[in-house]
Amino acid sequence: MLRELEVADGQFRVRDLEPVDENAVLALFDAAEDWFTATTGQPAAPGDIQSLYYALPEGAAFEDKALLVIEADRHIVGLIDAVLHHPTVSTCSLGMFLVHPAHRRCGLGRQVASALFGELTARGHTEVVASVAEGWRPGRAFLAALGFTLGTPGPATNTNRNLGPGERPIIPARLRLPAAPR
Repeated sequence: MLRELEVADGQFRVRDLEPVDENAVLALFDAAEDWFTATTGQPAAPGDIQSLYYALPEGAAFEDKALLVIEADRHIVGLIDAVLHHPTVSTCSLGMFLVHPAHRRCGLGRQVASALFGELTARGHTEVVASVAEGWRPGRAFLAALGFTLGTPGPATNTNRNLGPGERPIIPARLRLPAAPR
């Protein structure tokens, strides 16, 4: 859906998730248990991978779903769940932006987000919407560092994935993208 992106002088690559990546993504989910517990109230399960393929926010089109992996040395170190053209035609909805704990706080997420936002801008998107679980401080700090405006906490709704039984309230976030160069 999105073209392959090179990040940090080619040290990292962002590409479409492929079925062969399932075990590596499950290992990423296991490593990122802190995020899952903070967000859903429980650790990840194998079904969470399958649900990525069909979980869409209400009103989104399946063909606009983009599941991307962040790869370093042929190892998956991150996952992005995005829905293009949702909730408006010029908006991209980010449901998950997960980075392996060993690669957090080193600028990787910011570099990948910057490359992704550049690609979205080139495709005519003007806004990115995301959310973060209330109490997940690393996620709040990440979104704020990227320039997102954070809203008021509310119930977990309209996410790009199936909700878990222990979902925490979420904080909606919006980022206005710069105008595409002419």
